[in-house]
Amino acid sequence: MTGRGEAEPEIAAYLAFFRAAEALKDTLRSGHTARGRPESTAEHTWRLCLMALTLEDALPGVDVGRLLRLLILHDLGEAIGGDIPAPEQGTDKTADERADFLRLLAPLPDAGRARLLALWDEYNAAATPEARLAKGLDRLETVLQHTQGANPPDFDYEFNLDYGRTHTDAHPLIAALRAPVDAETERLARLRGRR
Repeated sequence: MTGRGEAEPEIAAYLAFFRAAEALKDTLRSGHTARGRPESTAEHTWRLCLMALTLEDALPGVDVGRLLRLLILHDLGEAIGGDIPAPEQGTDKTADERADFLRLLAPLPDAGRARLLALWDEYNAAATPEARLAKGLDRLETVLQHTQGANPPDFDYEFNLDYGRTHTDAHPLIAALRAPVDAETERLARLRGRR
């Protein structure tokens, strides 16, 4: 039994993980909010989860609980290594982010660490319908944010027209949601003289 104010080792491990994951709130992405503030990865993840919950009735056969778990974890490694904007990503991004994710998971008990890592790997391999849908939602949320954010004058809207197309086109609902977002992206690219 530990003394007053001392946490049991397992409790201390969970708290260490939760404290480390808090860094995702300060991990900034390339997009901006409608008011012009850089968006955090935690905010991106929140809206992804909101999208999945909202679309649940239109996703028959999808395990939305599993989808939410994948969405919550998919960018968690960025709490250590930060976000790399898609146009700047190299070939080792997934390996680097997995290593960061493993560092973040280090305090957790073996079973919890293995369970979370398996979900992260499932997402990155697009190994299940839920993982493929998670990737599509991730790309959709990104291009949606770029259309409503107050981005810098040199923001490359044109890049978004092809970004993640394979993933968003893989599900008819996500493709239908993306069509008007692409139309808005094209409009913004024309306004900026980039199209």
